[in-house]
Amino acid sequence: MDEILKILEKDARTSPEDIAKMTGKKISDVVKTIKKYEKEGVILGYKTIINKELIEDDDNEVRALIEVNVTPQKDVGFDRIAERIYQFPEVTSCYLVSGTYDLLLVVEGKNIHTVSNFVAEKLSPMDNVRGTVTHFLLKKYKENGVILKHKEENKRIAISY
Repeated sequence: MDEILKILEKDARTSPEDIAKMTGKKISDVVKTIKKYEKEGVILGYKTIINKELIEDDDNEVRALIEVNVTPQKDVGFDRIAERIYQFPEVTSCYLVSGTYDLLLVVEGKNIHTVSNFVAEKLSPMDNVRGTVTHFLLKKYKENGVILKHKEENKRIAISY
């Protein structure tokens, strides 16, 4: 992978000036390269990793990993069913994987009922979906290579009788 991409992947806030210093390239060449990658769709966007556990907010969404078994379609394999599934707004990521299931989805919802309703009412009834297994994420320790800090837990005093 190009060194400019590696730098931006680690920290998208790195300025073209800093990238030029790190790579020994001209600033104008770095800017041109970044614009080219954006135009070609190599760079699709820039994202901030947020540790939602540290936000004092009652609107924290529930996230689940959903394993999906599907029947591939003639001439298009898994692509068509994956495309139909990833169009749902609840689906934040969709992967074709090897192993005992075919697709792995990352799904977000307002609460556990929203996610379970998505599975029961939208995903499971779809043609070519043979089965699903849902895993709710309880706690994140690391995301996209970043270790997340956690709130201090209440220290409980041990009580014995």
